[in-house]
Formats: sequence, structure tokens, C-alpha cells
Amino acid sequence: MALDRDHVLRSAAALLTRKSTATMDEVAKAAGISRATLHRRFAGRDALVRALEALGIAECEAALDAARLDEGPAGAAVHRLVAAIEPAAGLLAFLYTENQLFEGEQQNQGWARIDERLTALFRRGQEAGEFRIDLTPVWLTEALYALLASGAWAVSEGRVAAKDFTYMITELLLGGARRTDA
Repeated sequence: MALDRDHVLRSAAALLTRKSTATMDEVAKAAGISRATLHRRFAGRDALVRALEALGIAECEAALDAARLDEGPAGAAVHRLVAAIEPAAGLLAFLYTENQLFEGEQQNQGWARIDERLTALFRRGQEAGEFRIDLTPVWLTEALYALLASGAWAVSEGRVAAKDFTYMITELLLGGARRTDA
């Protein structure tokens, strides 16, 4: 039987979003494979996290594409983006806590591409007069990441209904970012 890499990664992501300290044994069990099989595919936790990072970047980029960031008002694009990224939010919340992914020269350039696209969206909203100009586009991008991670954790712990994820994030972010003097 061939090892289904996508199944292993998605099983690992599902487990690690609920229990970020899960061992490789627990990841293997969640994927329905032996630890030895997992180790043959991913030499250790770092290799697994890097593979999850690649999956997370791919899912973010797909959500950015699906959200059509250049169409219509920037606020509407943010709403579409949050809705599109919701299925991957748990994985992103896990990755958000993995500091080694964002430090040093080993940082994946995929994150920079995502940052650039989000920053451009918030800048577009500022230039159109939709968003406040006293909050930098970089800060709004970081705030969005934090809200996505917090929303995913709240949903996964049952403290917030999954159906409210997009609404709560966009209302809080856009409510704080929206210009009121226009």
C-alpha cells in the first residue's frame, strides 16, 4: 500500500491543531501508520513541520486566489478571504506558533509572498478611503493573522461556533480598520 502523503499531512495537521505538543508516535497513530513509516517519510518533527508549512502556504495562496483580492471594495475582499481561508485556519494557527518557521534565513519565501498580497490589499483599502491610514498595512496584515489563529483556536475548543468564524473576524478587524470620517 502506497503512503498517501496528503493523508498523513492532513492527519498531522488535524492532531497538531488540537494538541501542538503531540509526539511523532501520536502523529503516526492519528495517520494510521507506524512511527517507523512516519519517520521514513519525515525524518523528525522539524521535517514534518516544514512539510506542514508548505501545505499551509499552498492553502493560503489558494485562498488568496479564490478571494479575488483585486475585485471590488477591499473590505469585501477581506471578507471573501477570511471565508476562503477558514478550512485551513487550524493549520495556520498551529504554524503561527512555530517560531522557527519565521526566524532567520531559512524562512520560506511563501510567507513573504502572502504578506505582500495582504499588505497590498490593505494598502488598496487605505488608498480607496475604506481603511484608516494611521494603521499601517503591515499592522493590519499581522492583526489578520492573529485573529485567524485566535478564531481557529476558539472554534477548535468549542468556545465559539464555527459558523461565526468569518463574521467575528471580519467584524472585529474591519470595524477597527474602517475609516469613519469619510
